[in-house]
Amino acid sequence: MTFNAMSNRARGPLAEKLGMHPEMVLGYLGLLLFMIGDGVEAGFLSPMLVDLHFTQSQVAIVFTGYGITAAAASWLSGALSDIFGPKKVMWAGLLIWVVFEIPFLAVGVAHANYPVIVASYALRGFGYPLFAYGFLVWITVVTPEKYLATAVGWFWSARTGGLPTLGALFASYFVPVVGAYKTLWTSVLLVVAGGLLALFGVKEQHGMRPLSRSDENPLALLIRSVSIIWKHPKVGLGGIVATITTTSEFGFLVFLPIFFIHRVGFSLQQWLQILSVMFATNVVANLFWGWVGDHIGWRRTITFVGACGCAVTTLGLYYVPHIFGANYALAIAAGMAYGASLAGFVPIAAIMASLAPESRGAAMSIMNLGSGMSTWIGPAIAGLFLPWLGVSGVMWIFAFLYVGAAVVSFTLRVPGVWPLR
Repeated sequence: MTFNAMSNRARGPLAEKLGMHPEMVLGYLGLLLFMIGDGVEAGFLSPMLVDLHFTQSQVAIVFTGYGITAAAASWLSGALSDIFGPKKVMWAGLLIWVVFEIPFLAVGVAHANYPVIVASYALRGFGYPLFAYGFLVWITVVTPEKYLATAVGWFWSARTGGLPTLGALFASYFVPVVGAYKTLWTSVLLVVAGGLLALFGVKEQHGMRPLSRSDENPLALLIRSVSIIWKHPKVGLGGIVATITTTSEFGFLVFLPIFFIHRVGFSLQQWLQILSVMFATNVVANLFWGWVGDHIGWRRTITFVGACGCAVTTLGLYYVPHIFGANYALAIAAGMAYGASLAGFVPIAAIMASLAPESRGAAMSIMNLGSGMSTWIGPAIAGLFLPWLGVSGVMWIFAFLYVGAAVVSFTLRVPGVWPLR
């Protein structure tokens, strides 16, 4: 037996005890690095574009364009995994991210060229979902159901650990030293390092070939990734929940930096640290609620912890600083409460995979589409309603969306499948 084989054999039981497929461990680490790079900009890109003399509505358009392409890529990540395999989908995501980030920085941001910023940032939007959600599809295909929610929890911990947690923390220390623009260039190095680690480090064979075993042509597989909603209506309902899950998160990135810095009175560094702590809490809570979901039921966790919890804590993110001002400790506490509640949605991927076990790639396409749609719906809500309702009104919209998610998620029950009870 070779050294690598012995190492993998020894690592296997520990990884499984932690809730990860043994052959996917390096993929989680690579995803974390990739998402750190992707998340470097999260806490300061919006105010940075405002400083380049673009209006808040123009900034919202930039984020909305990105979100639309990210939504399309999120759906395609599952459908293309059926056709080409998750690993090739991840390669496409990495290459797209790097190719379009360069003109975004070198031409768009460097020269305040708004058309280039909008176009290149939107096209870059195809990158992160293909990479990240391609890996998520890979996880759901190869991980045993007995610890699937925990494995998905690790995915969301890596994803959120990078975007925006460690990405924002990285920026909080680099921006004051080298400036915002040079900090953005470091993100390219982090993304490339993480992408290559995941793609060369994971040797699991199922993800290297098409997931579909049928003789259907690619067009038929793409159609099936949508028609599954009619075959399994609850997959469509799960997609609605997935859409609402992170809608507020991506909406926050448009206006909360401006609100916390320019209206409440926090410094940029303080805001970035608040954002980092908020999602660092989410990283830990992802693992906890994934484990809890495997024991008390996925549906219950999503309904009561995720949806109901976020309905309350979303409002806290506005009213705590609005009432108490630039109180750093209370703002941190409000952020931690939101981050912990958001983690309650972790089992949604496990639910989606179990609602259509014979078509997991197609079911995951719908979930990924929902997650991707949140990247433009959140900024779009902000752009449309901020001028009319202000920050408080937008926060109430997000809170009511979470109440709707609680109602929908409570219906996601399949007789005979324990975790869905």
